[in-house]
Amino acid sequence: MRAPIAGLRRYGEVFGRYSLDYLLPSHCLLCHAASKNNIVCPACAAELPVLAPAHCPHCLETTSYGERCGRCLAQPPFFDGVFAAYAYAFPLDKLVQAYKYQQQLALAGWFAAQLADLLAPQQAEHDWTTLIPLPLHRRRLAERGFNQALEIARPLSKRLGIPCAASGLARIRAGAPQASLPLKERLHHLRGAFTCPRDYRQQRVLLLDDVLTSGSTANECARVLKQRGAASVHVAVIARALRD
Repeated sequence: MRAPIAGLRRYGEVFGRYSLDYLLPSHCLLCHAASKNNIVCPACAAELPVLAPAHCPHCLETTSYGERCGRCLAQPPFFDGVFAAYAYAFPLDKLVQAYKYQQQLALAGWFAAQLADLLAPQQAEHDWTTLIPLPLHRRRLAERGFNQALEIARPLSKRLGIPCAASGLARIRAGAPQASLPLKERLHHLRGAFTCPRDYRQQRVLLLDDVLTSGSTANECARVLKQRGAASVHVAVIARALRD
């Protein structure tokens, strides 16, 4: 019982900081200048890294002419496409790290706003019916105190008007962090790690995470969702980490 109790205590500490973030005067998390009602000031927001114009239309990896990358050609992923607000590079990486590891949970609403601006023009084409945040294993959730994808999904759901299925996926097997594993081992490592407790027949799913690196986790989740009948699965992330 010690891990769940520690997780609840941790969550209480995080929630308190989250509340204070809205009560105290705001400042830019990047340059620390006073920035009323902006956790990232307009000047810093304008400098955040964006994706290269020429990228794979399926996974957003940089390519020479906007053609599909070799990895997607050799082994097409189960997800149908990726939307990323930014490239995972300085200083956006500092915001993601502050959010995940320093409990700057006020960033959840800011990240949701950036994704809403990106995704809203795509809704008419894709007509997503369900928003699913990538789940954490209970052990990782107890350590961190919150699910970073879920905290972004809640305000994003309201902005886009897409129902959020907080328990639409479950992670049933823990393991080493994906970033610590060689690329070739990641898919094998994830097989059987996720389960889907409900039927998603004919649902058009928007799967949400903070950062897409190799895409192995999102790919396994998309595979499980399509096994449960999902008609399509698109991935939305704050940032896409690129090989270069």
